Amino acid sequence: MKTLGEFIREKRNEMDVSLRELARQLGITPPFLSDIELGRRYPSDPVLARFAEVFKVPVEELKRLDHRESVAELKRYIAAKPELGAAFRTMMDKVKQGEISIDDLTKKLSSEEGHG
Repeated sequence: MKTLGEFIREKRNEMDVSLRELARQLGITPPFLSDIELGRRYPSDPVLARFAEVFKVPVEELKRLDHRESVAELKRYIAAKPELGAAFRTMMDKVKQGEISIDDLTKKLSSEEGHG
């Protein structure tokens, strides 16, 4: 799955626009844009909206690539319930070892939603 930064860099390259030029168009600094592309920083909602305008894509498409809240939420849950951390690591090991695919895991979790 592509990250927001990877998507932005790909789109910028497709448009054949330099990092400095895109930053100018967006009203942000080149170092900030570089950090966004590298996944070190994230744009605010207004800046994300400007990316959507420049790239001619729905802002929702960009938001789907921004996984910050999901990761932050997972960290909060794991901190509150250490057994969740153990379960998550076990499942990630199975994914890494090819014992289960992400699609299979998603289907399994979706099918269990109605059984809780």
